[in-house]
Amino acid sequence: MKIVIGAAAGNVGSRIAKKVASAGHSVILLGNKLDALENLNIPNSSSHEVDMSNTEQVVAHTKEADVLFWLVPPALGVISLKEWYDDIIAAGVAAIKENNIPRVVAISSLGAGASDNLGTVTYVGTMERAFKEVASNVIFLRPGYFMENFLLQKNDILEKGYFSFPYATDHDIPFISADDIGDIAAEYLMDEHWAGQWTRNIMGPHNITLKEAADIFSSELQQQVVYKQVTYDDIKNQFAQFGANDTVQKELVDLYKALGDPDGAYATPRTFEAHTPTTLEDVIRNKFISK
Repeated sequence: MKIVIGAAAGNVGSRIAKKVASAGHSVILLGNKLDALENLNIPNSSSHEVDMSNTEQVVAHTKEADVLFWLVPPALGVISLKEWYDDIIAAGVAAIKENNIPRVVAISSLGAGASDNLGTVTYVGTMERAFKEVASNVIFLRPGYFMENFLLQKNDILEKGYFSFPYATDHDIPFISADDIGDIAAEYLMDEHWAGQWTRNIMGPHNITLKEAADIFSSELQQQVVYKQVTYDDIKNQFAQFGANDTVQKELVDLYKALGDPDGAYATPRTFEAHTPTTLEDVIRNKFISK
């Protein structure tokens, strides 16, 4: 089976690539940096440097695909995240339609499209609607908050003993590992027996608060780690320092506010199929301590 993986060098895409290649499938890796794709050393694969917002390039490299994995990669140096998402969604739609791709697996988000002011949570709702118009068989995986996002604060955690978010200390969050997201996506990509248009929430083992997360870090690292709540203005200034313009800063603050709403996306009820096994303890041991 020919499986095309968009954003293949990321945490989720690379996990998928390894899984499906090890099962003997032909793998097409797409991403914006050829070296990063080739450095994955995926057997039975070909790597292509592709701008995922470029419809012509995406269509050209998804021909004869049996199944497509699609994810909008993060970006800061863009005019707006909405425009970035719209362009990548349009490229995906064109590829599915013009190449008659039989099945599609896409990464969305808990709360996708619930309202118009949720930043990227709103934009993945747009993706779901657009893909449903052209894909007869499509599944949208809706994950919670990536545990691997803690790695962005690895130095602060290890050297200064704290991490920060703008969320309330007791706000419980469905943290999920990118590894579990990749494993579930790979299962659907390799399974030819599902059909239709549907969504699946995936939410980690259980919700935890930021205070509980700090206690877990303290226990696993054997040093005190505390949670510091910062303001949305602090978040805005951080992204400004990373080069995000005013529009992108606002979109990201909208996203943080959406995820911090106690009655918002993360208030989604848990069901059996939302459970995934990897714990925050596992991620700390495997990605903080062992690397």
